[in-house]
Amino acid sequence: MLLDHKFSKQSKSAIRQGRFRPNTVHYKDNESRLKVLVIGLGQLGLPVAKYIKDRGGFDTYGYDISTKAMDRAQKIAGIKRIGDNNNNNNNNNNGNTSIAYDFSQFDVFIICVSTHKPDDMFSPQIDGLLSIVEKISKEAKNGALVSIESTIPKGTSKKVFEMLNHRLHVAHAPHRWYALEQEEHGVNQLRVLGGVCQCCLDVAMEFYDGRMPAGKTEGSETDGIGLPTEFIDTDNVTNTNDTNDTNDTNDTNNNDYNYNNVNEQQHGTADPDPHKKSLDIRMHAVPQIEIAEITKIAENAHRYLQIAFAEDLYLYCQANNINFAELRDALNTKWNVNILEPRDGIGGHCLPKDTKMFLQSSKSIRSKILASAIEVDEDYRRYRQQKNMVLQPNQALSSRKGYDDNNIGET
Repeated sequence: MLLDHKFSKQSKSAIRQGRFRPNTVHYKDNESRLKVLVIGLGQLGLPVAKYIKDRGGFDTYGYDISTKAMDRAQKIAGIKRIGDNNNNNNNNNNGNTSIAYDFSQFDVFIICVSTHKPDDMFSPQIDGLLSIVEKISKEAKNGALVSIESTIPKGTSKKVFEMLNHRLHVAHAPHRWYALEQEEHGVNQLRVLGGVCQCCLDVAMEFYDGRMPAGKTEGSETDGIGLPTEFIDTDNVTNTNDTNDTNDTNDTNNNDYNYNNVNEQQHGTADPDPHKKSLDIRMHAVPQIEIAEITKIAENAHRYLQIAFAEDLYLYCQANNINFAELRDALNTKWNVNILEPRDGIGGHCLPKDTKMFLQSSKSIRSKILASAIEVDEDYRRYRQQKNMVLQPNQALSSRKGYDDNNIGET
C-alpha cells in the first residue's frame, strides 16, 4: 500500500552506502538561469507559475494536459510552453535563456496537478500525479529538484523518490492559497517544507526560502539543483517509516538555516531580480517528509470539523426552537471562539477530499470525530434539501472565514 510505503532492499542499500556526495556549486551562473517547469496550470498551478515568473531570476515554463489551460496561462501570465520561444522577450530573461524543448532541460519541476478522481472531486486519487512522475523519470536530468505542491497521501513522496531511481531531489511543499486574499494568503505565505532526504530538504529550502544549512555558504560543498549525480546522497535519512517517536527531538535544529546574503532576508519585498536564486517564500522545514504530507490534510480536516460543528449546532437550534444567528453572535463575543456560518454543506475541491485522505492515512486508528463530522454534513445537507433552502446572494461573502473557504478557494 502506498500509504505505508517503505524503501525496497535495493534502495536501502544505496541509501546506506551513500554512493555519491557531489562537490559542486549548487547554482549555475547568472547567464544560465534555472529553468522551472510548473506542471498543472489550474487553480493552484497558474498562480504559482505567475509568481515565479514575476519574481524574476528564473526561466519559467508551464505544462498541462489541457491545451486550454496552457493557452490561458500564456495569455494571462505570459507562461511559456515547452519548445515555445514566442514569449522570450516577455519572460524577464534578458536574452540569457535558451529554449527548453523537453523535460530534460529543466532544473526544477513543481507539481501542481489535481489529486482527486476525474468524475468525483470529493475522492482522492493520485494516478495523474504518478503518470507525470513517470514522464519525469524517463526524461529529467540527474540532480534536478522535484517539488510536489499538490495535496498527497502519506507515503507518496517516498514512492515518487523510488520511481525516480534516487536520481532527483524530492520535496513536498504543500500549498496554502486563499483566492479572496491572494496578497496576504497567496503563493507567498509561511508554508511547510519536507524532503525525502536531508539533501532534498536543503536544496528545496534554498530554492523556496533562500536559506542554506547553517555553516554552509554559497559555493561550499553541498548538494544542489542540476548536479550530475549518479545517486542522491541519502547518508542521513531520518525520514523513513522506521523512525519512532524518540527521534522527534531532532526537530529543534531542523530550521537551522542561514541566508545566502543580506538581500535574501527581506522575504517577498524586493523588486524582480534577474539574478535571484530563491522564491523568497518563508518555509518551515520539518524533519520527516510524512509530517509535511500530513500537515496539509490535517489542516483541512480540522477546517472540516469546524464547519461540521457549525452545521451540528444549526441543526440543534432548529430542533430546539433557538435562533442560530443570535446564538452564533453571542458565542463569538468570546475571544477564543469562532463559530462559522453554515451554508450549503461542505464542498469545494479540498476539504471533503483531504478529510477522506486523512481518514485513509492510518491503518491502526480511524478518527471517530471526523467520521461523525462527515455524518453531520450529510444530515445537514438532507435537512436543507427537505426545507428547500437556498443561499441568498447577499450571504455569499458575509464572512471571511465562513463557507467561502469551501466554495470559493481556500486550498
